[in-house]
Amino acid sequence: MRLFNARESVRLALDTLRKNKLRSGLTILGISIGISTVILISSAINGLNTNIDNFVKTLGTNDLWIFTYEPFGKRPTTEELNRKKLTYDDAMAMRNLPYVTAVDPELRYQNWQTGLGSVSLKAGTHKIANTILMGATPEVKETTDIELTAGRMWTDMEEQNSSNVVVLGHDSAEDLFPDGSPVGKDVDCDGDVFTVIGVLDKEPQPFGSGRNTDDNSAFFPLTTFRKIHPEIKDFWLVVKYDTPEHRSIVTEEIRELLRVRRGLRVNQDDNFAIFGPDSLSRLWNSITGGLFLFMVAVSSVGLMVGGVGVMNIMLVSVTERTREIGVRKAIGARKKDILLQFTIEAVTLCAVGGVIGILAGALFTLILHFAVSFLHAALSFTWVSVAFGVACLIGLVFGIYPAWKAANLDPIEALRYE
Repeated sequence: MRLFNARESVRLALDTLRKNKLRSGLTILGISIGISTVILISSAINGLNTNIDNFVKTLGTNDLWIFTYEPFGKRPTTEELNRKKLTYDDAMAMRNLPYVTAVDPELRYQNWQTGLGSVSLKAGTHKIANTILMGATPEVKETTDIELTAGRMWTDMEEQNSSNVVVLGHDSAEDLFPDGSPVGKDVDCDGDVFTVIGVLDKEPQPFGSGRNTDDNSAFFPLTTFRKIHPEIKDFWLVVKYDTPEHRSIVTEEIRELLRVRRGLRVNQDDNFAIFGPDSLSRLWNSITGGLFLFMVAVSSVGLMVGGVGVMNIMLVSVTERTREIGVRKAIGARKKDILLQFTIEAVTLCAVGGVIGILAGALFTLILHFAVSFLHAALSFTWVSVAFGVACLIGLVFGIYPAWKAANLDPIEALRYE
């Protein structure tokens, strides 16, 4: 005679759910809430991470950025702000390094606190404010994978002659010339007149579908920019290398070159920063790491409540089935048979709550995906598996004590129980 059957234990657990629908429903509600919270937040984080990854790819492939400090994720220290500025000659020296295919020294005129520009542009009766001004060499086409919707970038000759030409950002062109193509027309910038030779495509955004502040911009040849804003000296250097395998070599070559050019001794730290678009990914991962901890804290409350409820319903079940336990022991059931039976029942209860939570989380994710389209919320099979595993683990942890209590009942006393 088989004294233990796993399938029978599952059936008994489901019978417990059916016989006490309200009590069982309230018991597994906490499990379901906790699991659905995990699914929903992980889906949102998954969508956000996808957005960030796609955004980083648009910033340029095989690129390194060099600046006096790394600006992402922290406020610069006084020492960083007072560092010696990078120069145009530094950029020219980098062009001779192995595996480097292009180097672009860039200057930017904007309000760094707000992220907006500080200049107004005029074209006929139309005017726009808060425009970002940028100066770059013709190699900017290679370093940043620039896309044009009309016209062209400036030539080496226009760069050498400091020609009054400009390439407008998407929004700048649209607002200044709403009735036609701006190419070949003039714009006024701080009293100087520039001929529009090109229009940039829209800049990608990691979140939302509104306007990107970088689309309200005007790009000039570097020599032209330095003519209209000679006070701007903070060069941002962009280096493109040939293949990802050479990144570490190029990084070390740049570091050694700059240390020599900036007169640093062996025992001195770098007074510059070398980083890339992946720095944004690392910054975002640190942010989502905090969000993950928040998710764990919120869902843990529901799971703990659900776990206590499972323990409670299992203790009640043990009390109600005391005589049954006595009979099973009287005909030869061992402690481990009883222990395993009630443990499986507890795990089954939590597994049911986990499945309900996963279905609810999937439904909420679907609603979020269509209600907030830019979020691209998407289910993660990994997190679904983890959530279901946690639900079963809760049943195991909180079901052990009732199962142990059932396994240790005295068969004589159990048979006398009414």
